[in-house]
Amino acid sequence: MKELMIGNAAIARGAYEAGATVATAYPGTPSTEIVSSFAEFPDVYAEWAPNEKVALEVGAGASIAGARTLVAMKHVGVNVAADPLYSFSYTGVNGGLVIVSADDPGLHSSQNEQDNRGYGRFAKMPVIEPSDSQEALDYTKLAFEISEQFDTMVMLRITMRLAHSQTMVETGAKQDVPMKEYKKNAAKYVMLPGFAKGRHVEVEKSLQQLQEYAETTPLNRIEMNDTGLGIITSGVPYQYVKEAFPHASILKLGLVNPLPQELIKSFAAQVDKLFVVEELEPVIEEQVKSWGIEVIGKDQLTLLGEYSTEYLQQQLGGQPMPPGFNLDKQVPARPPLLCAGCPHRGVFHVLRKMRLVVAGDIGCYTLGAIAPLEGMDTCICMGASIGTALGMEKARGPEFAAKTVAVIGDSTFVHSGITGLIDVVYNGGTSTVLILDNDTTAMTGHQDHPATGVTITKQPTNKLDIEALVKAIGVKNVRVVDPLKISELETALKEELARREPSVIICKRPCVLLPGTPKPNRKIYVDAEICNGCKSCIRVGCTGVTFQDEEKKAQINDGCIACGLCEQVCKFDAIKQTEV
Repeated sequence: MKELMIGNAAIARGAYEAGATVATAYPGTPSTEIVSSFAEFPDVYAEWAPNEKVALEVGAGASIAGARTLVAMKHVGVNVAADPLYSFSYTGVNGGLVIVSADDPGLHSSQNEQDNRGYGRFAKMPVIEPSDSQEALDYTKLAFEISEQFDTMVMLRITMRLAHSQTMVETGAKQDVPMKEYKKNAAKYVMLPGFAKGRHVEVEKSLQQLQEYAETTPLNRIEMNDTGLGIITSGVPYQYVKEAFPHASILKLGLVNPLPQELIKSFAAQVDKLFVVEELEPVIEEQVKSWGIEVIGKDQLTLLGEYSTEYLQQQLGGQPMPPGFNLDKQVPARPPLLCAGCPHRGVFHVLRKMRLVVAGDIGCYTLGAIAPLEGMDTCICMGASIGTALGMEKARGPEFAAKTVAVIGDSTFVHSGITGLIDVVYNGGTSTVLILDNDTTAMTGHQDHPATGVTITKQPTNKLDIEALVKAIGVKNVRVVDPLKISELETALKEELARREPSVIICKRPCVLLPGTPKPNRKIYVDAEICNGCKSCIRVGCTGVTFQDEEKKAQINDGCIACGLCEQVCKFDAIKQTEV
């Protein structure tokens, strides 16, 4: 059967066809759809884990128990999972384990552009890189076989462009793969120093066998054409190379760690000029050069962002592209904004108004850093806000702490914010922490988490009580406020910042886009006779409010969901409501 599939769905299908029965993940763009798609198959177990470290630990346990297991995360999530990743690369597997790293060249939804092929080299595990959805399915199936054949975890490295692009895929039947027998083996799975030394020897043996496998595997193939130009490439850039250089000879690498040294040397000897085309880091290029092969790469191609057919044609002089469709006018810039009625908007309006120093975090609310709200000072990584605020306090003293807050979402708090709050309590901090609880993991598409009370398959489960958890940590001053009642929020902030001990304000209101979120039974409008065009309502950045320069008046449009924020910020009572 053939159908269009995004790469993420194809990976899920490949894992299912390979007989995988367990899949774990923490949602993160561009990887999110992998495990949510896998969860739709019958007779499998899938879960949203609290974070990527836990996801990989669950995956390791499932593999040791004998199940073929898929673990998925975005590229920075691998950083969170790095501790079990490096140790599990020593233990090896029982049931095959494939970890998907969804990298993000171009920073479409991430805080950096790290290239996770490096994890393969450092952790001494194979890295496979598909270039379209069909390969995503096929390579996933093969990855499980490689995992079990060489007793190693396998990384399937994809990028945003493959994860979310659709190509035609031919699906197959699910393989009947029996569960591997579980056998107690402390020397393999207990990483005491004495046992780990023995496992390191086995890892090096496996890597040598993989090196030999790389030379003959169909994952790596030569497409010989004009010998005047040869290109080594992998992943999505292969598609750009095929368009820009249709007559070039290509060495397409599907297994990018370890590299097939002899195959590359043979290919290089057959072409007059050799390029390496790879996005981000010169992982392939540097190894090829270390073997004494002359190759052109990052001296003509950028280390930054995504490539394209047009970019390669421009930089390397490939096949001229046919003229594309051009617009008559420049498309206006469309910066990202919080949704109309978003509960986070009230928080950042108040934070900016109070001129506080705001240590921020990862989530929809990170948009509070940009105009017009401009209410965030820092954002480093998932869960960093609370520790950052504590560090600021310890560096600059209590007066600075009295005007500093940490802002973190409910899902992010569960992911990696809890330990930061423990640090505040344990080390005598006085930080005020705002937990923005919108009852979902909103930015990646409204996935559930332990504090929503619902699993990945929408089954009811135990619901983490964030308020009780915060109190159990040792925070005595905890209050819950509605973030769209801005006078109450401002009062709460003033009172908690005045304390010389830790405090938490839980700003609780569900995401406006969640199904079932109640909508107000009123309508907001502007009284044009009272409105004087001061633009205070516009400065909260809500798409439900517009300003007509000709009339110099604010207007409420159809995007308004009557949250009431603009009504509260209007100083002249020009914004009113009526029942509907």
